[in-house]
Amino acid sequence: MKWFLAGAIIILPFISVSQKLPSIRVLDSVNASFRGLSVPSDSVVWVSGSNGTVGRSVDGGNTWKWITVPGFEKKDFRDIEAFDSSTAIIMAVDNPAYILKTKDGGLSWTIVFEMDRKGMFLDAMDCINDTTCVCMGDPIGYVFTVLRYWRNDFWLIERNSTTGDVIGSKKDEALFAASGTNVKQYTSRSYSFISGGSVSNLYIVNISASRKINIPILQGKLSAGAFSMHSDSKKSFYITGGDYVEYWKDSGNVVYTKNAGKTWKRSAVHGYRSCIIKINKKSFITCGTNGVDLSTDGCRTWKLIHGDGARGTDGFNVCAKSKTGKAVYFAGTGRIAKLVY
Repeated sequence: MKWFLAGAIIILPFISVSQKLPSIRVLDSVNASFRGLSVPSDSVVWVSGSNGTVGRSVDGGNTWKWITVPGFEKKDFRDIEAFDSSTAIIMAVDNPAYILKTKDGGLSWTIVFEMDRKGMFLDAMDCINDTTCVCMGDPIGYVFTVLRYWRNDFWLIERNSTTGDVIGSKKDEALFAASGTNVKQYTSRSYSFISGGSVSNLYIVNISASRKINIPILQGKLSAGAFSMHSDSKKSFYITGGDYVEYWKDSGNVVYTKNAGKTWKRSAVHGYRSCIIKINKKSFITCGTNGVDLSTDGCRTWKLIHGDGARGTDGFNVCAKSKTGKAVYFAGTGRIAKLVY
C-alpha cells in the first residue's frame, strides 16, 4: 500500500526498564527515508530506503557504509532481509517492482525478481534463510500478490494457481509498506500476513489452505488498519497499527491473541504505530511517526519512552531486534542516532 509517513532512525541496545529513560544522540544524517531494517547480529545492521539507498554497519552502528544501488537511484527499497555482513535481499516497491540480492556486502547486486505490471506494488517480505522467502504485495484484480523465493529466484504465484496461497481481498483492502513487518514466514509451505484499509484481516496460509480472521483494530479508512505483526507461532499474534493520518490518536492501536484469533485483547499506546517487536519473554517495543512505546507485561500496558505527540516529527518507521543477540534498532527518515542511558 502506497500510503505512509516518515520517521527517523535510532539504534538501541536492550535496556532494563528499572533504569531511567534513555536519551538519544544523533550520530549521522542521511538524505533518505528508511523503512527496511534487518539485524543479523548485535554488530551487523542493514537498512534500506528511498533514493536507492542501502546502509550497512558492522560495528553496532558506530560507523556506516552508505550505498546507492547503481541503476536504482530513484527506487524506494522499503524492505530488506539480511543474513550476515555479506548477504542481503532488498525489495523495491513500485512498478516496475524489483528484488535484488547481494553476496558481497553491497558491492554488487543481482536482480532475482523483476516485473513491470499495472498495479504492481510490493509491501513486505520475510525469509527463513537466504534461499527461502515469501514476499507480499497489494492486490492485483482483488487477489493479493504473492512471490515465492527458492534457491536463486523469486517467482509470482499467478491468479489461476491451484495452491491455497492465492487469496482474494475486498475493495480497498491492501497491505501497508510501512516497516516490512506485516508478513511472517514459518516454513517453506506456510506463512501469515495482515491487511488494512477498508477492512483489516489476519491471513494464516498453508500451501493447501488458508484462514481469514478479522482483526479488532481501527479499519474502514484507506489510512487505517493493521500495520505490523509479531508472531511467535501460528496461534500467537501481536499486532499494531491505527491511522497514520491522525497519527497522534489512539483507539486501542495494539491488539493481540494467543489462540489464533478466537479471542483478542486490546491495549493503548500513544498514537499510530507502524512496527512492533518482541525483545524478551514479556517485553515488547512498538514505534510510529510520533514516538516509541515499551511494554514489560506482555502488551497489557505501555510506557512512552520517546516521542513528540501531535508534532509527529521525532518518531520511527521500523524497529528490529538482533536475530542472535539483544540489540534493538530503529529506522526512519534522515538521521542515525544511538540510545544513551
